[in-house]
Amino acid sequence: MTPKKSSKNEPDALSFDERLQRLEEIVGALEEGGLGLESSIERYREGVELLGGCRELLEGYRRQVEELGQQVEGEVTPYAGDPDVDGDTTEEA
Repeated sequence: MTPKKSSKNEPDALSFDERLQRLEEIVGALEEGGLGLESSIERYREGVELLGGCRELLEGYRRQVEELGQQVEGEVTPYAGDPDVDGDTTEEA
């Protein structure tokens, strides 16, 4: 049996952009169709792991943005066109 590449530990050290680039490479290789079945499955598995890591990173970044927004909540006026703003802020009393 051939030893597998250790792909579980390597993706954890990658940045979001590096993960995304690797995902694009994997998709390209799979779309070309020149890989054997086992290689295709291994690449697909790696892609799924990378995608999960990207989602985790994005969720962490989203939380960071929310926390930063809460820190300046009283200092910033919401954009009137924001659908998340409660009430109608376009009319002044």
